[in-house]
Amino acid sequence: MTASLEEALNNADLLFSREQLDIEISRMGREIDRTLAGERPVFLTVMHGALVFAGQLALSIRTDLEFDYVHATRYRGRTTGSDLHWLRRPEVPLQGRTVLLVDDILDEGHTLKAVRDACFGMGAKRVLLAVLCTKLHGRRAHGIEADFNGVDLPDRYVFGFGMDYNEQARNLPGIYALKD
Repeated sequence: MTASLEEALNNADLLFSREQLDIEISRMGREIDRTLAGERPVFLTVMHGALVFAGQLALSIRTDLEFDYVHATRYRGRTTGSDLHWLRRPEVPLQGRTVLLVDDILDEGHTLKAVRDACFGMGAKRVLLAVLCTKLHGRRAHGIEADFNGVDLPDRYVFGFGMDYNEQARNLPGIYALKD
């Protein structure tokens, strides 16, 4: 991907507008409230991609939340993943808590699975995954599915609404996919 953002947008389809995403995020908030009734979970945002989505999701949840965030990578400047490398671990104690792990996209899910497993390793009693979108393909890591999902995406390169195109476009108000 060496095209400019303008070129990418000219070669992309808008899959979901902000209005469509707002509706789905509100729906997710209601589902999360029903699931978490009576609990005070840790709302754990995966940086950087989930920042835009997490803020809107948090505002649609009525359940009291305790906030923290994580920043982890398996890539460390490479194009293929390896072991999980923490840039920031959660500071809120997870022992005996329910964690709502919030991320922008569930693609193959290796990093998200590693973060989820690490939360269990820190003593979380339950980890629920909330993602803005899930890519539809058959390459998902074994044992990783979203408990709450906003929208399903085709197996194409996507950007906007937190997801980047060459470290740009995270603040686009919709989800775009490059044309094949």
